Amino acid sequence: MPRMKEDSAVEELFARLANRISQATGSFWTFSAALLVVLAWAATGPFFHYSETWQLVINTGTTIVTFLMVFVIQHAQNKDMRAVQLKLNELIAAVEGASNRLIDVEDLSDRELEHLYSRFQTLAKTAQKVSHGAKLSIDSDPDVPETQERDKNAHGHALSEGDKKPVVSKQESKAHSKKRRR
Repeated sequence: MPRMKEDSAVEELFARLANRISQATGSFWTFSAALLVVLAWAATGPFFHYSETWQLVINTGTTIVTFLMVFVIQHAQNKDMRAVQLKLNELIAAVEGASNRLIDVEDLSDRELEHLYSRFQTLAKTAQKVSHGAKLSIDSDPDVPETQERDKNAHGHALSEGDKKPVVSKQESKAHSKKRRR
């Protein structure tokens, strides 16, 4: 088990170092220093007769810096995305009526995400047809008559805002039925 502690210590050191580097490289002063290096390199061109070695210096330097920065930037993005996902998960869990199926949605496959996206598109279309303030959820089933039942004119649209009926999810419908039985 000592190996795990070493890995954790090394990973923690990398995380701290990556955070400091990403903060430093995003500053005006770091950009200014990089710009000065490029200007100094360009100014030395005539002295080195614009040789291949002179060009190789800037190419090698920028390639090395870019290569290392890819890992620092990726680490920063991963950390930021985890933090955003945790915040969103907390909001979803805290909001009554929100579908808890959306917690950890980032772990779904591309196919599952596409299916979920199409469900939200259907939800958006349904929201345009119901009264303002109607409770809609991704868990609402568009194929269930109780969630589709609306007064419609000949073209399938509600006659007016007053004619629109709210869409109720299955869970809300079941909860309402239980209250009536009591």
